[in-house]
Amino acid sequence: MPTKFRQYWQQLQESLWFVPALMVLFSFGLAYGLVEFDATTSWHGFKRFPLLFASGADGARGMLSAIAGSMLTVAALAFSLTLSTISHVSSQYSPRVLRNFMRDRVNQVVMGYFVSVFAYCLIVLGTIRGTDEVKFVPSTAVLMGLLLALGGVAALIFFIHHIAESLQTGTIVQRIFQEADKAIDELFPDHFGEPISDPKKAEFALQYTDEQVGWYPVKSKETGYLQQINTEGLLHWATRHRVVLRIEQPMGAFIGTGAKLFSVRSGMERDEPNQADWPDNLLDYVSIGRHRNVVQDVSFGIQQLVDITLKALSPGINDTTTAIMAIDYLGAVGERLARREFPARLRSDGEHLRVLVRADTFDDYMRLAFDLSRINAKGNFAVCRRLLRALSLIASAACSDDRQPILRLQASLLMTQAEQTLVTDYEKKEVRLLYKRLMKAWPGSGSTRKETLIDAC
Repeated sequence: MPTKFRQYWQQLQESLWFVPALMVLFSFGLAYGLVEFDATTSWHGFKRFPLLFASGADGARGMLSAIAGSMLTVAALAFSLTLSTISHVSSQYSPRVLRNFMRDRVNQVVMGYFVSVFAYCLIVLGTIRGTDEVKFVPSTAVLMGLLLALGGVAALIFFIHHIAESLQTGTIVQRIFQEADKAIDELFPDHFGEPISDPKKAEFALQYTDEQVGWYPVKSKETGYLQQINTEGLLHWATRHRVVLRIEQPMGAFIGTGAKLFSVRSGMERDEPNQADWPDNLLDYVSIGRHRNVVQDVSFGIQQLVDITLKALSPGINDTTTAIMAIDYLGAVGERLARREFPARLRSDGEHLRVLVRADTFDDYMRLAFDLSRINAKGNFAVCRRLLRALSLIASAACSDDRQPILRLQASLLMTQAEQTLVTDYEKKEVRLLYKRLMKAWPGSGSTRKETLIDAC
């Protein structure tokens, strides 16, 4: 799928109008089909079952008019509830969480249902004839309008339940975690060709790509955030032209017009670069949008959880429980990252080096998750303890010893801040005791294994 088309498709999925528009079009087709069915068959339901199909043309008109009016009123209520929810989430949690509500399929389908039933009733209403010369009541279409109205009652009740469920803190942070967890499973650039496994070749290739001479810059023509990279297309482009690409910006970075997005040079199998062979469509393999996206950007998922933590710890909100819940999920994301082998920066086509990727490291993710959270937890006893437990959870899951130093550093910085900002001696003593227990159980500190660490927490 072309990158631009994929970007437009994603924007449609995150809009509130696309699914309702499709459902309205479907309601037009359903109304037309049922009216044609009634016009071409000899079955007259309003004569056989007048109580069910209303009393003739006037009764059918009255019933459809009532259904259409009520559905339009309920649709306005649904839109009002959605906008109120969006406003509440933006002020209470983070504006970056809004896209989760915009792309919520339940919200889109329920609002589309009410509007499509309204459109359906209008179409059928226009086909009813009650004059002496021409009498026509589409019985099946009228019955379907009644059934859709009854379905609207159930949809309204379910929608109110869904909105109430969506506003709960646990639901919001769990959705963010699930998106981040899905992105971790396909951690960029894991599906970007093949890594260079030979250490000697990797060292030589890294020296080759770190040189500053001989690179041709490819500058952005748009302004926004780097959302996605078409890894398959980009690798195919580099292989076809026998060049090496160096991605200059990490995923999620803000890119201005004229900013260097790629650097290109001839591959190691060629002697001289031939820029005339390089087409100008390299930018077609990336999507730049007005906001970040978590599809290939794990940092954005972490950033949303950090935003909720900071908002909850702000003096205007002062919601420690929400902050603790967000920190718990930060620990869960960190644990998943700690267990994950990170993809190599050097990517090949199986034979030659093709792409040098700029990607966040484990240390970068941990700094993003805990630096601001720690700074804004000054003087908060409960949050300090929860941050220590989150760090210990991540440390217990680390798949290599080189991931321990950043976690120890974060724990040490947290302890220093706690000693300086906690008010009472009791709070300081409790945090010290927890820190000592965790450090004894910390991997590499002479402890047993993960079970001991979790027991200490």
